[in-house]
Amino acid sequence: MKILVAGATGKTGLRLVKELATRGHDPIALVRESSDTGDLPDGTERRRGDLTDLQDDVCAGCDAVVFAAGSGGHTGADMTDKVDRDGAMRLIDIAAKSGAKRFVMLSSIGTEDPPEDGELAHYLQAKHAADEHLKASGLDYAIVRPVALTDADGNRDIRFGEDVDPKGKAARGDVAFVLANAVESADWLGKTAAMESV
Repeated sequence: MKILVAGATGKTGLRLVKELATRGHDPIALVRESSDTGDLPDGTERRRGDLTDLQDDVCAGCDAVVFAAGSGGHTGADMTDKVDRDGAMRLIDIAAKSGAKRFVMLSSIGTEDPPEDGELAHYLQAKHAADEHLKASGLDYAIVRPVALTDADGNRDIRFGEDVDPKGKAARGDVAFVLANAVESADWLGKTAAMESV
């Protein structure tokens, strides 16, 4: 499959691009002008695009799209809205119009019922809006909601659903593995699941 990855040069997205390539897919890295693409696997197609200003043809020819991007922990509420909410929603709309078959969203624990206030409230509200937009889009979708991320590769021992500890950890390598599964597997169709590394 040709799979567009938003956030392809990020800590999780980079692992996902490599995972998809090893499975025989053709990952397409959505990159900004300023993105550091040096760590992308050789031969990875790069497609220019900025989540704050996406072109209508950004998903052209893609079988699936994965949103693994984020505004980052050091940006303000304005950029969170532009990337995590509005950028994600715009990418969903473009994917639906372009004929992509599946859209996989990297979300977060806590987005199903985001708090009114607190340190992560605005971020979780933005992610909640994007998740709900995806569910209503008509696309085949999967939503993965990991707990707090670590930079570890993980060992693919993963817990899902109601047994997940909200205060647990999820290795980025495990998250990339799950996102790749969510692109490929019919078991993930229409599924939203919390996850943690065990």
